[in-house]
Amino acid sequence: MRILVSASLAACALYGQTGTLQPPSAGFVFDQSSQVLRRVQGIPGASLIGAGVDFGFPITAATVSPRMDSVLVVAADATPHLFRVDGVSAVETQVSGLSAPDRVAFSPSGTAAALYSESGVQVIKGLPVAPVVTATIRLRITSKLRRTALDSLAVSDDGAYLLYAAGGPVELVGVAGDSRKLLDAPPGALVAFAPGGHDAAVFHGGILTIFQDLIGAATRRDIQGVSAPSALAFASDGRTLFAASERIRGIYSIEATTGNTSTLSCDCAPTTLITMGSFFRLNELGDGPLWLLDASAAPRLVFVPAKSAL
Repeated sequence: MRILVSASLAACALYGQTGTLQPPSAGFVFDQSSQVLRRVQGIPGASLIGAGVDFGFPITAATVSPRMDSVLVVAADATPHLFRVDGVSAVETQVSGLSAPDRVAFSPSGTAAALYSESGVQVIKGLPVAPVVTATIRLRITSKLRRTALDSLAVSDDGAYLLYAAGGPVELVGVAGDSRKLLDAPPGALVAFAPGGHDAAVFHGGILTIFQDLIGAATRRDIQGVSAPSALAFASDGRTLFAASERIRGIYSIEATTGNTSTLSCDCAPTTLITMGSFFRLNELGDGPLWLLDASAAPRLVFVPAKSAL
């Protein structure tokens, strides 16, 4: 009964917004084989891979914001475009000076974004309503490293700070020009900001460090026992940090204030943690199921059946 009510409310909410009845959506996923962004239709545990979003031109990449209201796409001619999306349509928003990125990182709540390329990192604020490029920052990456050597990149919700790892020290960079080394790290470090502030997490050399208030007191808690994570992401309330691990075939759930850790086993090898509302996508679209972490209440893992011929 609870699931039926939730589904009905979701559908009614979309009806009120658009004037047409649309099925509830659990998120989006880019289909590399057909070069389209597809909706994940339905509710957790009863979802299907849906049709592609029509942007009006062919695309080669798409990155969706955590609240699923913005998407940065790269067209077949290598030009970047920013769209606002809802349950029905995608409408382009003009952003002056936008450069084609090699990598896109949205902030935890999707109010800012960092677009990385060889020329630097463009920071966009004001998403989704009034986006504007506020800064372009050069990262300290040695010339010996390829452009793909950026291990991890995160931007705070206020768009004021970047956190990145590039085969060496983890750096904290302010768009106002201030920067400092946060800690030393070997290649493969991971970084993540928490929503709504400047708390953060860094995995470096087998240690997971959770920072509170990086810009202020910057207190830290080191946590052992998190095995080879492939991605980090905070829950929407910032109280829980999730770490995906192919090695354990599961997800670590870590309480940010205490460090208490539990695990969720998965019949998959999670490679990523892409925020989609209250869900996190754990893998890319392929021949097998698409796995989701439902963090809306007690965390649980659900899957979307492999796509059929579309």
